[in-house]
Amino acid sequence: MLGGLSRDTARVLGNENVRVRNLRRAGEAAPMTVSLSTARNRTFVTFNGMNHRLPTRFRRALQRVRARHVHLAFCPRSCRPWKAVVNSLRRKGIGTSWDFGWNPSLAADPHFVALVNSVDYLFVNRDEAVIYARARSLTHALDRWRRSPTLVVVKLGAAGARIVGSDVDMRERAVAVRAVDTTGAGDAFNAGFLAGRLRGLGLRAALQLANRIGALSTRRAGGLAGLPRIRVARA
Repeated sequence: MLGGLSRDTARVLGNENVRVRNLRRAGEAAPMTVSLSTARNRTFVTFNGMNHRLPTRFRRALQRVRARHVHLAFCPRSCRPWKAVVNSLRRKGIGTSWDFGWNPSLAADPHFVALVNSVDYLFVNRDEAVIYARARSLTHALDRWRRSPTLVVVKLGAAGARIVGSDVDMRERAVAVRAVDTTGAGDAFNAGFLAGRLRGLGLRAALQLANRIGALSTRRAGGLAGLPRIRVARA
């Protein structure tokens, strides 16, 4: 994992067997987001810290990355240079996916569509699917995404999830759990889907796994505590 992390966050991820390369340098303020979650809604308050320095460092680090797949989860200031990064990774045989989060102004970037079309998977929730398609409704947005060469994975919360694009259109129901906190559920969903695909699952099975992992993450407060553990066989 590449990022500008606090020491505590890096340590927690390390305890989860996530290998971390912290791009935050000594003396730089760590970015931080606080989630205010209620039964009906969530609000995020973010301190950006050194986030504005990360894109350049990301691009440099990705030139030397060795991986089967790179998942990007941030909003770029400009889409144009990132298309070149994604294409460079593809030439090395590295797959890519992106979750831009909720950033409405991104749809106005003249190179946004080209960037979206260059990745293997685009992850969006219901509202993001609409705003990034510049559509009036989810129905109109799905019509636009069906014509995309990229597989667009739409997270629909209690309504499950859907994959459209590249001649694919499939939907899976949500997994019923008693939700405590939905913070991090979208990222857990993404991780479940990508883990499934990288382990050889088909699209439908990967979508089912993503729904399950995303749902399980909501059972406890925070983004990690509710996630299942991977059982490692001991010799």
